[in-house]
Amino acid sequence: MEALDESSERPATRRFPREAWEGATGWLEAHETQLWWLHSLWALAFGIGVMWLGARNVAYLRIAVIHVAFIWVTSMALPFIVRGGGFSRPWRRRAQLVINYLNKNFYQQLLFFILPVYWLSTTTSSRNVLFVVLLATAALLSTMDLVYDRHLAVRRVLTALFFAFAVFAGAAAALPILWQIRSVPALWMAAAIAATGATTLVMSEKRIDWQRTWFGGGLIVLGLFLIVEYGRPFIPPAPLRIQDAAFGTEVDLRNGPAIRKAIAATPTDPRGQVYVVTAIYAPTGLHDRVRHVWFQGEQPIKRSRWYDVDGGRKEGYRLWTPLSLSPDLAGKALRVDVETEGGQLIGRAHLAAAPVIGPGT
Repeated sequence: MEALDESSERPATRRFPREAWEGATGWLEAHETQLWWLHSLWALAFGIGVMWLGARNVAYLRIAVIHVAFIWVTSMALPFIVRGGGFSRPWRRRAQLVINYLNKNFYQQLLFFILPVYWLSTTTSSRNVLFVVLLATAALLSTMDLVYDRHLAVRRVLTALFFAFAVFAGAAAALPILWQIRSVPALWMAAAIAATGATTLVMSEKRIDWQRTWFGGGLIVLGLFLIVEYGRPFIPPAPLRIQDAAFGTEVDLRNGPAIRKAIAATPTDPRGQVYVVTAIYAPTGLHDRVRHVWFQGEQPIKRSRWYDVDGGRKEGYRLWTPLSLSPDLAGKALRVDVETEGGQLIGRAHLAAAPVIGPGT
């Protein structure tokens, strides 16, 4: 009897690990959606930490080259893994899950890292804030596992489009910072890199529809060309930005230049002059060309000549220009835009209108 009892207990003992595994996997499958959303929240928190790092040490952009290369190689290989015959269906699904997970993490690190770099170069009252909104949206999408896995990763044109935008934004920020390339050439180089990568991703589709492939790839290339040629005012000139700006009626060229007799409003005397001094931040080794454009309202009234900016100065590259007042300008609100040779807005400085003095004041 004892022998029979022992033999009858053995099958139950063997079944226990299998039943526990099946119970655990069943619970995970039943709560898969909720767990993925929890992971998305964690990814968002991690991205915020990456933003903190990007705002303090842009040298880490060098690592982005590895991130982009990994995303490109794995995205090229994924169609062959998923639709190839070398793996069973469960293993193909696992391989796709792992590749998507790693790519999302690398996208998050890249996009959240460059987000503060662009934000610091953004003028919030201008149209280049739209690029930062688009960049923030892409960064947020990279944390949303269900959206990325079920939509972006399974549609080749969307995958290529997302890759092109991330690479374009990353390269346009990295090239001036790490290799001291001027803003306009950097944008063209970033567009060429992004277009090449996106086109190869579209063409790597295993079940390829050449008509749709050429159409999708052509749209991406055309879009990048239009952005660089006509959309530069919408792109912040990262990493250039205004550190400080001041207006005055005199300028000291011996120490600076620096403003003397600073003013907060435009003088009412039409015979005088107004000066502006802007300190422009640029990293060491970066050379670019910038100018001041004076506005009264939305009407440009003076454009300065182009000035060569040399980066690396702790106090920023200090650029000054004068404006001679006239009866039409005296006492009016003025604005100075600092822009690059490529038409990108670095920042703005505002001079208020003189206060109106009424009778009895």
